[in-house]
Amino acid sequence: IVGSIVFLILLSPLFVLIYAFIKIVSPGPVFYKQERIGHGGKPFLFWKFRTMKINADPSLHEKYVVDLIKHSDSQTGRERPMNKLGKDPRIIPFGSLLRNTCLDELPQLFNVLRGDMSLVGPRPPLPYEVREYALWHKSRLDIVPGMTGLWQVSGKNRLSFTEMLRLDLHYAEVRSLWVDFKILLKTPLAILDQIQDPH
Repeated sequence: IVGSIVFLILLSPLFVLIYAFIKIVSPGPVFYKQERIGHGGKPFLFWKFRTMKINADPSLHEKYVVDLIKHSDSQTGRERPMNKLGKDPRIIPFGSLLRNTCLDELPQLFNVLRGDMSLVGPRPPLPYEVREYALWHKSRLDIVPGMTGLWQVSGKNRLSFTEMLRLDLHYAEVRSLWVDFKILLKTPLAILDQIQDPH
């Protein structure tokens, strides 16, 4: 909570710039609120800067994610990495830049302030992801979700769904203030790596 307050104060000029930018390039609300599943399976409203057009059809992403989960734990070990969708017609001008730099994620500091999330933890899943979870997958819901985490600094979208889950469960075993601090320090480098290789 203290960290979220500090970051909100320090980043407030950036919030204003992004707010103004989205207002210029795309009419409609600047913030996007989406239901996510948090600690203990409790749903909460997840905040982001809006990077998609108003009333964008979520079925494209849902089909993609459900397919990834259904093909996880493959016998061959050749699971697909969790790459973002390619050219997405739903994205607003320069929305991909906001996404690749993770600037669209900054409003989640309000979620941290509210107690829905932490600065470090597993990525909060969407309800349709959780519906596809096997029993062992649900163990990741035993931890408060975070803005960044071990998955994000270990390869993120280059990793498979199962690799993401294993990293989340490993984090649950080793987490400490020092581990969280190291993950926070590694996050800017992980974002820079993602900018250079967005897939």
